[in-house]
Amino acid sequence: MTTTSNVVTQDCMNQIVLRGRLGEGVAERNLVTGEATVTFRVIVDRAQRGRDGKSSDTIDCVALSAALRRKVLKLSPGIHLDIEGALRRRFFRSGGALISRYEVEVHSLTKVL
Repeated sequence: MTTTSNVVTQDCMNQIVLRGRLGEGVAERNLVTGEATVTFRVIVDRAQRGRDGKSSDTIDCVALSAALRRKVLKLSPGIHLDIEGALRRRFFRSGGALISRYEVEVHSLTKVL
């Protein structure tokens, strides 16, 4: 990836598109930096290979903009959503250990009717 004056060339892309159900446990957090976030999980069904039935993935998401935070906080668990965003790796300390976690930084969110 090449960057010039904060412009990323077109040979790289980080784009996530999800359709799933809002899980339990939407949480609003105020970070030490003064920024606010809303974290939530999206449950995405998928067919199991070689088996009948379904399994699902639970994907951590974060809303950073004020408008998206307000929107997520008004939603009920189980509602179906279309989400677009980017995959981010976040680092933090817990119990003295450095831990990382992947999450989707949400850029847009729409209820599926």
